[in-house]
Amino acid sequence: MKGKSILQTLLPAVAFLLILLFQGCNPIDREEKARIEADTDYEAKSFLRTQYMDVYYWWRDEVITRNAALKPYNYDIYDFFDAMLAKQDRWSWMCDKETYISDETGVISGGTWGVSLGQAVEYYHDYGLRVRYIYPGSPFERYGVTRGAVLTRINGQNVEDDEEGFTDAKLKIYQNEYFKSPQTFTFRLVDGRDTTFTASMADKLSTRTNLITHIIQPDEFPGLTAPVGYFHYLAFKANFLDDIADPMQYFHDSGIRNLIIDLRYNGGGDSKASDTLMTYLAPKSAVGKTYVVRKHNSYLASLSDDFKDSNNSYGIGANAASLDLDHLYFITGPGTASASEMVINGLRPYLGEKLKMVGDTTYGKPNGMYVLMYPGSREDYQAYNAGNYAKLQWVFLPIAFFNQNSLGESIPWDGFIPDNYRPDDLYHDFGVEESDIKACLTHLTTGSWPALPTVRRAVSTKADYKPRYRIDTEEDSPRYGRDLVKKADF
Repeated sequence: MKGKSILQTLLPAVAFLLILLFQGCNPIDREEKARIEADTDYEAKSFLRTQYMDVYYWWRDEVITRNAALKPYNYDIYDFFDAMLAKQDRWSWMCDKETYISDETGVISGGTWGVSLGQAVEYYHDYGLRVRYIYPGSPFERYGVTRGAVLTRINGQNVEDDEEGFTDAKLKIYQNEYFKSPQTFTFRLVDGRDTTFTASMADKLSTRTNLITHIIQPDEFPGLTAPVGYFHYLAFKANFLDDIADPMQYFHDSGIRNLIIDLRYNGGGDSKASDTLMTYLAPKSAVGKTYVVRKHNSYLASLSDDFKDSNNSYGIGANAASLDLDHLYFITGPGTASASEMVINGLRPYLGEKLKMVGDTTYGKPNGMYVLMYPGSREDYQAYNAGNYAKLQWVFLPIAFFNQNSLGESIPWDGFIPDNYRPDDLYHDFGVEESDIKACLTHLTTGSWPALPTVRRAVSTKADYKPRYRIDTEEDSPRYGRDLVKKADF
């Protein structure tokens, strides 16, 4: 029998050891090792790629090879997350621990004015800085500031969109002065009065997802013969299910058969909240029937039966306080996204012509994500689910599934077009004179939609053009809360 000599046996091993020694001395490898050690988020980035993006991400098969070649230390963690996304993905996002906890607990920390500013640009061509909504307890609330109030001066400096325009100089005043505390402001209130005051930011402000619950009585609007419920809902949050249950119980006990739900600034949220809302809005004949089906990537479905299409149909639960509605109006806009669109899409097969949409086209988010956390061991998730976020560092929300209703209909990528277009009316507080609410009540009482409101400012010609800037609202980005500024096409 012929056999290999000891030398023949050892040579390959020696050669391998020499290769390892040579590589260990390679300055390129030493540099890479040093960069890895210097990257404090390297483990988080690696975990994100291998445990989350390579498993849950909807476009996994499309990007997995490209992503494997990325060097995490070449990016900060936000840029690394963005680098791994598919080109068509405009929805996935991530945040830090503080942002997530603030959102989940409903407590804004670190200083806030407690208002959301916007501009009535679409249709009205008005770039004035107007209050879209204000949280109860806002530092501005005591001075009479409500939705529709316009900010005209900061620290005595003019920021009004007057004949001079909302210019670069005014933009800089806003950027440099608005977030200083204490600060002096002048607002023109909805009744036309100016109020000037000095206020300090709230260090912490507790917020709720239910901004307004109100019953509009027949004597408040011409032709109305029965009370109408109005529910302004800002976000679907699992920790605030009472913000749904309490108003709906109130509407049920009050015999409400016609309801307006204002979702124009609701960017979605947790499916526990959407499941809860569905139990109140769907007709009793729909109980037990499917309202949404989640479709996952094939790799994830191969790992567990939990992610197969057949196991991802979500039904409508029974609820003794469900509303037997004759009419349901949704007020929508570009900030209406995700779970908001999913609820509308899920109800359409069961309510038919009873369901109407008023306002502007929705955001267009036909998909959803799981909340994926780092660190992400089983023990870590047990702590997070118990409300202990001591170890939490990062939260990732990559798109993981697409939604369809019981008829197999998806949410349009470009959003739902409403039955009646209305521009967001930033000139009135929420009530019967506000354009969208008024349109719902007019249609309910007459069967027709009212005329559009009067344009506040004519479009400028080249001769009298003045530069104006658009301060994007939170919902213009999937990462709600960023304050982006861009030059306006006026």
